[in-house]
Amino acid sequence: MPSSADLYESIAGAPDVPTGLPLVILLTGFTDAGNAVSGLIEHLQATVDPQLIVSFDNDVLLDYRARRPIVVFDQDHLTEYRPARLDLSLAHDALGQPFLLLSGYEPDFAWNAFTDAVLDFVDAFQVSTVTWVHSIAMPVPHTRPLGTTVSGNRHDLIAAHSVWRPRTQVPGTAAHLLEFRLIEHEQRVAGFVLLVPHYLADTDYPDTVIAAADKLMIGAGLVLSMDEVQERREEFLTRVGEQVVGNDELTQMLHTLERRYDAYMAGREDDDGDDESFDERDLPSADELAAELERYLANRRPGDDEKQR
Repeated sequence: MPSSADLYESIAGAPDVPTGLPLVILLTGFTDAGNAVSGLIEHLQATVDPQLIVSFDNDVLLDYRARRPIVVFDQDHLTEYRPARLDLSLAHDALGQPFLLLSGYEPDFAWNAFTDAVLDFVDAFQVSTVTWVHSIAMPVPHTRPLGTTVSGNRHDLIAAHSVWRPRTQVPGTAAHLLEFRLIEHEQRVAGFVLLVPHYLADTDYPDTVIAAADKLMIGAGLVLSMDEVQERREEFLTRVGEQVVGNDELTQMLHTLERRYDAYMAGREDDDGDDESFDERDLPSADELAAELERYLANRRPGDDEKQR
């Protein structure tokens, strides 16, 4: 079995890391509804100037056949090979505040050794807090704020931001194991789970990226610039709204989700008699709705709006 030291390579010429920084963890893996984590990683790569400290070894941690790297083929030859990455970096937010960023794929193998490695970094850099985010699909409407389930030992954040607190069993992730071990290690940690509309779970949903960034700012005390994502959000929601208005089944489903969401948030049962004859089986499934929205958004071309006027 590999040891924690076998999993990574320290980068020559890496910047000096101040002690006492917050650590942000963004791992793509089992679930990433709305591409919240992958979208935020891409955004942070472009905006927080991450400087590599440690790069993890794909040959030890990654199942290549499950998550194949990208190869660029140009007519008759290969021009580029893009392996997946899992890195620890020193980054700076919009105010220049430094923080540590562990981002990339969720390891397929050696979870215990990977967790030991992260705990070693937490100790070596005297990390102040650990904040991580992931997202799951839920039957909630896109017309309401994204809800969050919060885990960890930061009870102030749980009390303020956790809107759904189930007692259940869920498939574990490497980040779950990290959180569990960090708490045993008496480290301050908070995990935010975004509750993403199930019918948008397979799309690049800008609201999830914005919400994920918001939770990191809350948990780690950072300021992140999200202007570019905000611009994409407006266009995306406009297109989704047009699709819903043009489909009676989608409209009915959305209204039902809104009523149930509002009733839950009000802390009461939804006793609206209008739903007595409603049968969820008559609605399109999450897969059918997601496919319909994907087809609609994929077929929209520049100038389509002008043609309809």
